[in-house]
Amino acid sequence: MFLCCMETVKDAYDLFKVTLAPMYGVQEADAMASIVLSDLTGYSKAKLKAFGDDSINGDHQKQLHLILQELATGKPVQYVLGHAHFYGLDFKVNSAVLIPRPETEELVQWVLETLVNVNSPAVLDIGTGSGCIPITIKHQIPDSKVFAIDISTDALSVADANAKFNRVDVKFVAADILNMQAVEIEKQAYQVIISNPPYVTETDKLQMHKNVTDFEPYTALFVPDTNPLQFYVAITDFASKHLSQGGFLFFEINESYGEATVEMMENKGFINAELRQDMMGKDRMIRAEWPGM
Repeated sequence: MFLCCMETVKDAYDLFKVTLAPMYGVQEADAMASIVLSDLTGYSKAKLKAFGDDSINGDHQKQLHLILQELATGKPVQYVLGHAHFYGLDFKVNSAVLIPRPETEELVQWVLETLVNVNSPAVLDIGTGSGCIPITIKHQIPDSKVFAIDISTDALSVADANAKFNRVDVKFVAADILNMQAVEIEKQAYQVIISNPPYVTETDKLQMHKNVTDFEPYTALFVPDTNPLQFYVAITDFASKHLSQGGFLFFEINESYGEATVEMMENKGFINAELRQDMMGKDRMIRAEWPGM
């Protein structure tokens, strides 16, 4: 399968499509070829497509073959390359953290729009993973005070490395939102609490591609069918105690539970709840305001 030469850019695209299209489809295989070739050569996608006859040097050919072998197992391209792009920044990723996704960029954009006129906002990200959410917010709002928690110490290690790489100061804390103990983050009142918690049910899992189910961290993705909102309930309860008056709680959500999540938040005292769709037209994010008690 991998004995063919990849002497030119076009050869590489062709071999990627032949190898990966049965698993992902032609368009996704082509997109992966662009990501890998751009990462190795520094060329933009447009330049790669425009100069398909350009030669690929021997070292890059060897690397391409090794990368293609890993991709053929179903391993996500971001894990193979060791990094992913999010909101214009670069983030280290490995199997300890979820791969940052475009819909989460939309959620972050909503937070930034909400905080545009707030001086030195305090922000908490719950279930931070790679740290892409708090690091991006701190990068975009330098005077913000940003905190983040995760149950996984391996994930926190990745997040801390990403904060250092992107030259921002985020306070990371090991904590379990389902079993909160006394931790530093509870001493702060926040203008925004944000979370992209586990929300994929076991039923949803049956419809997912193996490159997600076999490689991304199980505990960061899945919840039981019998209690799909368990993290949302715990985070909403926490937020009701730690948001400042007029502060906002943001969620990324399972499209199947948008209305149920809004109803739960309103029942716990939140107001002005807004359910938004992502770029694919799916219910994907919620913002609700805490009126104070």
